[in-house]
Amino acid sequence: MTAAGRQVRAVRLGPRSVAALCLVSAIGVVAFGWPLLAGSGSGLAHSQDAPWLFAALLPLLLAVVATVADAGLDAKAIAMLGVLAAAGAALRPLGAGTAGIEPMFFLMVLSGRVLGPGFGFVLGSVAMFASALLTGGVGPWMPFQMLSMGWVAMGAGLLLGPDRWRGRRELVLLAGYGAVASVGYGLVMNLQGWPYIGGLASGVSFVPGDPLSANLARYLAYCLATSLGWDLPRAVVTVVLTLTLGGTVLKALRRATRRAAFEAPVAFADHAAITDPAGPPGRPQGPARP
Repeated sequence: MTAAGRQVRAVRLGPRSVAALCLVSAIGVVAFGWPLLAGSGSGLAHSQDAPWLFAALLPLLLAVVATVADAGLDAKAIAMLGVLAAAGAALRPLGAGTAGIEPMFFLMVLSGRVLGPGFGFVLGSVAMFASALLTGGVGPWMPFQMLSMGWVAMGAGLLLGPDRWRGRRELVLLAGYGAVASVGYGLVMNLQGWPYIGGLASGVSFVPGDPLSANLARYLAYCLATSLGWDLPRAVVTVVLTLTLGGTVLKALRRATRRAAFEAPVAFADHAAITDPAGPPGRPQGPARP
């Protein structure tokens, strides 16, 4: 925090970056939800649409990474982004696929809280991209995972009281948000594959052309029957890690942010004043005589 008590942000969102975030988020919502509004004759097939969605979303996400700040990410912000993204990518394989134990969410939530929504969105997207490369999980689902994790970290940066809330109250806030975000991530990611899965029971399968309310009811039944066993442990792990280690990690992140001095003004010293503070400009002052 600065002397005035204001939390320093690694990336300041400007008009272009806000517009880019809104655009890619709107396109992401459409990409996730359009099958729910598709007609019965749409001929939904994952093999047909997934490559197109992959080709559309991935460049958009990369464009947001490039324009998230009007002036661009400076070297210090890029260095911190690389360190945190690498840490997140390394944490994901520790529990991914094992009952939903994913400590990556804990780090993304705390980093988004300290470094702000713009940096958080970029961090979540880049960390998920790096973890996909690390674990061999590259596929049509990857842009959806990048977008969803970007939303998780960005949401943490938009929580109330970044300049005032500290201590136990802040940890409880972040733990509650982490629990909701962990379950929400699973619910959103289910939309990426559920409409294309065939052979499901009639009570949980997607039916193109049916009313939205009917498909949403089947979707919730599908989530309860399949993914909730992974989503709830993910939420529990995030809450436990936030309440036990969150204070230490938050202090470390804020200390690193202060030392990086992302918002420190750049001042140029006058050459004449440096060479001859007391004499005429441009004439170096010699050593004092006895």
